[in-house]
Amino acid sequence: MKSTVLALLGLCLTTACTAAQAQPSLASRLNAPDGFKVSAYAAGLKNPRLMAVAPNGDLFVSDQGAGRVYVLPDRNRDGVADSKQVFAEGLNAPHGLAFRSGYLYVANTDAVVRFAYKPGDLKATASPVKLLDLPTGGGHSTRTVVFGPDGKMYVSAGSSCNVCEESDPRRAAVWVYDADGKNGKLFASGLRNAVGLAWLGDTLYASNNGRDNLGDNIPPESFYRLSAGSNHGWPYCYTVSGVQTYDKDFGRKDASVCKNATAAFATVTAHSAPLGINFYTARTFPAQYQGMLFAALHGSWNRSERSGDKVVMIDPRTGKVSDFLTGFLDGQTSLGRPAGVLNAADGSLMVTDDQNGTVYRISYGNQ
Repeated sequence: MKSTVLALLGLCLTTACTAAQAQPSLASRLNAPDGFKVSAYAAGLKNPRLMAVAPNGDLFVSDQGAGRVYVLPDRNRDGVADSKQVFAEGLNAPHGLAFRSGYLYVANTDAVVRFAYKPGDLKATASPVKLLDLPTGGGHSTRTVVFGPDGKMYVSAGSSCNVCEESDPRRAAVWVYDADGKNGKLFASGLRNAVGLAWLGDTLYASNNGRDNLGDNIPPESFYRLSAGSNHGWPYCYTVSGVQTYDKDFGRKDASVCKNATAAFATVTAHSAPLGINFYTARTFPAQYQGMLFAALHGSWNRSERSGDKVVMIDPRTGKVSDFLTGFLDGQTSLGRPAGVLNAADGSLMVTDDQNGTVYRISYGNQ
């Protein structure tokens, strides 16, 4: 209790409070709907991005800048990480994480690897095994991995450019593989940079970062329902008001190329950079939040007035978007940048902030 109080005051006199220290003032200024509480779960990370919950409930987070994967356990269930454990290091810009059948899968920028894992492990017991190579270089370096209800592994890699015709079909796409990385094939294409992937039932959803250099408001950032063989338009089209719109500025093909491209089911402000997404499937939030899609908007870098820098909630049935977690902006100054979002084992919602190296916990009521 003492260390937690000190951490909230921005002090740390013992190693026990290291994980909870940092950015208490930012946590206190973040705004969630009535009844919700925002607190600092862990801090002292370099560049935390996406997360995964281990079979025993421990929270794992990738630290892209540090080349590490951390375990942030909360074994005493007080809503603050007990410690910050290095599960693996020396990785090449790790990003996406997924647990499956006794393994932790890590999507590095150049490969998907996996570590043997037993519930409760705080450190990898063996070197990673590489399952498949991924394309490197170009403008988008993050890679994301998730498993579907079919037991297959789905991997996304962004484009090598702002807008171009890719020579490598693995880029600007999602591919599907067996769990051992074999038998890969294209699943969905036309996705400039699908950083966030999440399943709801038997449907895979993706966030997507649209192209630059068309002004402040074009194209809107987009969220898609993917299916086997679906194409979502890039680099030839983008969704505006639910309709695929031909990119006249690129203009490499006739506008008819957009006819069979699948439009986004929801959009947000241009350049707001949606990254991690997560369906809230726990039961501790009120009913109106259950089954909703939460998305971390990382924030714009090429817009005259900033957009993003918040977490939004999207109704997957209607595409309606509403703010859920704000306060990361002070005027036009970014105080923090959300990157990943995930519901934890205890039903709270975790949000990574890769600008401050912090993981926030959003809980409801007395949770």
